[in-house]
Amino acid sequence: MTRVSPPQPTAPPSRAGWGRWVKRIFITALVAILLYHGSIVLRILWYQTHNPTVTALMRQREDEARARGQTPVRRQTWVPYERISPHLVRAVLAGEDSRFFEHQGFDWVEIQKAIDENIEAGEFRRGASTVTQQLAKNLFLSTAKTPLRKAHEALITWEMENILSKRRILEIYLNVIEWGDGVYGAEAAARHYFNTSAASLTPDQAAFLSAIIPSPRGKYNPATNPRRVQRRKRIILRLMRGIVIPKDLSQLHRSSTEIAHSAPSPAKPLVSYLWCRQRLINNFAAP
Repeated sequence: MTRVSPPQPTAPPSRAGWGRWVKRIFITALVAILLYHGSIVLRILWYQTHNPTVTALMRQREDEARARGQTPVRRQTWVPYERISPHLVRAVLAGEDSRFFEHQGFDWVEIQKAIDENIEAGEFRRGASTVTQQLAKNLFLSTAKTPLRKAHEALITWEMENILSKRRILEIYLNVIEWGDGVYGAEAAARHYFNTSAASLTPDQAAFLSAIIPSPRGKYNPATNPRRVQRRKRIILRLMRGIVIPKDLSQLHRSSTEIAHSAPSPAKPLVSYLWCRQRLINNFAAP
């Protein structure tokens, strides 16, 4: 009769074995992150001389339309910077980023104002995203308001400011920004709202288009909130008087030496965001 020996207990994985697995997972994740972000940097370099054909926001809107059972629509006609009315450039900067030609991607004055206002209100009422930050989000990221997305946005903003000229940033922004349901870019917006070209926009028309940028499908949708849009348009018309466009925007691009010594850390906007967020949490949690 064959004697069967009882099964031997399996030894638990050693601590060294677990450590190796954790290290492999960490290295794999790090490599994936570096490759992903490296692809974004390559695309920014490509955008120096080539126009983006689609943005992350466009894809998101198309996915949202399909989820509702609708056919995605995209109206967009790319036009070079010189074929966009200076009135629109001034109006957009008046409404979105009045210190665009002075900062390196982050407007610390507006960031501080937004922090103070949000803390006083006890809620997130106001952002301080510059044109470059908005472009970074629209081109590469989602609309989610999370610390991780804000950190990635800050890093991409810093890279865009150091790779692209101010003129090129404006040109791309004005050609891809959302101006309504399926309406992207200055030329499509001018045709959609005024049946004219982006080059022929008047100051009043330009101020109207600038007024709806923050939320063209919601809060500043001219079809559902015309009075709100008109109020913001009147404010922008006044602010436009103080916007001066430099004659040669292509020269507004710092050398690598200037970048190394004067560029702010891309981590600073995230620190400001997290600090403001924690202050709001503390205020709500207080008895």
